[in-house]
Amino acid sequence: QVQLVESGGGLVQAGGSLRLSCAVSGRTFNTYTLGWFRQAPGEEREFLAGLTSTGGITCTSYGDSVKARFTISKDGATTAVVLQMNSLKPEDTAVYYCAAGSRLTSAEAGYNYWGRGTQVTVSS
Repeated sequence: QVQLVESGGGLVQAGGSLRLSCAVSGRTFNTYTLGWFRQAPGEEREFLAGLTSTGGITCTSYGDSVKARFTISKDGATTAVVLQMNSLKPEDTAVYYCAAGSRLTSAEAGYNYWGRGTQVTVSS
């Protein structure tokens, strides 16, 4: 069974940083592509970052709005996928979701499993 549980959200001032973590069930961690999305009220779900590992090689992809500010990585010790968010802006306020899928893509439809989300609020 695929399980994804996000944590690390909260309230931060503009310019600050947050580290989101997504606990991933064991088999999923090494089998699936892992990604982060967010959804603000009244907006569509937006791709932030994705990571896939094949044969010891890790590939990542980022959405244009967060490139150079956000970093996705895997924590093998805890089987978690981490999203480090720096230089946060009020427009980064949203619910952040972890997802697992079969290929590295920015398309929401490419991910079959989703966590319940964690709220991130950036104050000005």
